[in-house]
Amino acid sequence: MMSNRIIFKTQNLPIHQNVVYPTAEEAITCPRGDLSLIQDDNTGLIHNVAFDQAAMEYNEHYQNEQAFSLVFQQHLHQVVSILTRIFNQKNIIEIGCGKGWFLELLRSHGFNAKGVDPAYEGDNDYVIKDYFSSALNLNADALILRHTLEHVQKPHEFLADIAEANNHSGLIYIEVPCFNWILEHNAWFDIYYEHVNYFRLSDFENIFGKIVEMGHVFGGQYIYIIGDLASLKKPKQNDFDILEIPKGFMSGVVEAQKIFNDNKNKKNIVWGGASKGVIFCHYLFQRGFKPDMIIDLNPEKQNKYIPATGIKIKSPEIAYKEMKEGDNIFVMNSNYYEEIRSATNDKYNYTLVDKL
Repeated sequence: MMSNRIIFKTQNLPIHQNVVYPTAEEAITCPRGDLSLIQDDNTGLIHNVAFDQAAMEYNEHYQNEQAFSLVFQQHLHQVVSILTRIFNQKNIIEIGCGKGWFLELLRSHGFNAKGVDPAYEGDNDYVIKDYFSSALNLNADALILRHTLEHVQKPHEFLADIAEANNHSGLIYIEVPCFNWILEHNAWFDIYYEHVNYFRLSDFENIFGKIVEMGHVFGGQYIYIIGDLASLKKPKQNDFDILEIPKGFMSGVVEAQKIFNDNKNKKNIVWGGASKGVIFCHYLFQRGFKPDMIIDLNPEKQNKYIPATGIKIKSPEIAYKEMKEGDNIFVMNSNYYEEIRSATNDKYNYTLVDKL
């Protein structure tokens, strides 16, 4: 049996990537934590052993809504089409519904959907502003768990609590980032403190005895499974499934530095003020490089500052006034490349960070 060896380690990360701050000073002095990824001896699951759940707080200041992008909206519609095809029943609970955009989309497609999330800001009576637990006395024909399980310190226990709360019946749709995609693309900017867990499809095959469907979405960056809650089991380690971080995993940081060095008379702009952009700026800032600004479509983030580096987030309209043709735009997610290039009339130099 292998030991709980550390497979990736870094320090001083902001504990929240999607909390924005009213001043640069508050952003720079944000709470921080260390990250030590291991593959568990007994389950094969990958998680950060340095993670402190007590430090995490998800409230109205947490801004992670991506649906301002038409590209991301297309992804959400694809998910709805999967759910419509698989879930014949219409009684659904979305655990971790965020600000409620996807929940409203479900309801617009005829689902009787309720949501649970402490960061919810609306006043609809079908959303409970709290963390999910059996004490809420909720159950449904099917449950949705999109981009929530990676935030939970003990994912299998959390799934077991969900199963118990739902009388060990029904189906659950789970969507999380794909760790294999992160490794294959040297996506160092996709590993951060807020995600305590990192999953592969094979992990879910060890967690559920029965998976109705599974696959990749959002250009392969996300994986999804639809599992039968009655078949939930404790995962066991597969001796042939030992994970290694590839050599050159952090090489993109050096490549980004070269672009900064070779273009000293140009502005360097990061498009995307969410997790990828925050971590990208964090590593560059550690090496003495600071992007000039962040562009983000989310109005709740605009005119505020990202954690760790204190770089200001601007709307596209404001940013364009300060940019000149030929400036550098670092596109944090290649899924948005065509959308960004079209919106900016192809006037700038574009670097796809996940292609570095």
